[in-house]
Amino acid sequence: MLDILPNIPLFENLDPAQIALLKPLFEQFIRPANTTIFEQGEPASYLYLLIKGEVIIRFKPYDTPPITLTRLRAGDVFGWSAVLGSTHYTSSLVSETEIETIRIRGSHLLALVRDHPETGKIIMDRLANVVSSRWKNARTQVQALLNSTNQDKRE
Repeated sequence: MLDILPNIPLFENLDPAQIALLKPLFEQFIRPANTTIFEQGEPASYLYLLIKGEVIIRFKPYDTPPITLTRLRAGDVFGWSAVLGSTHYTSSLVSETEIETIRIRGSHLLALVRDHPETGKIIMDRLANVVSSRWKNARTQVQALLNSTNQDKRE
């Protein structure tokens, strides 16, 4: 399964030596439908790349029921808290279908960035682009849902 690494957008156009650095850091992770991959608040350990299937990202505000933020499909990345400075996952993730992913420990990716800065910079820049666009969308969705909930409480 790790032979597909060069075909994943996050790793496209990396040279074979860079791919060789990455391959041993990843592991295959497969789960059936309706499986919680991680819960909001759990320690953030892994970054996942979804190869096959669909997952749901859920966020639980303090005083309301969980909100489904989005569905992710093959090619998407999740669990970025593991590499972007958060010690805990900021949302929950549940498989909607059987999923096939590859995952990397956040600490291993950060070590790669430290030890191989050229390769690390490419990957972190690409990851930041993926994360920033989805974060903007997620923040907008959460705010709209919270505003709606607050409006309902006032009525």
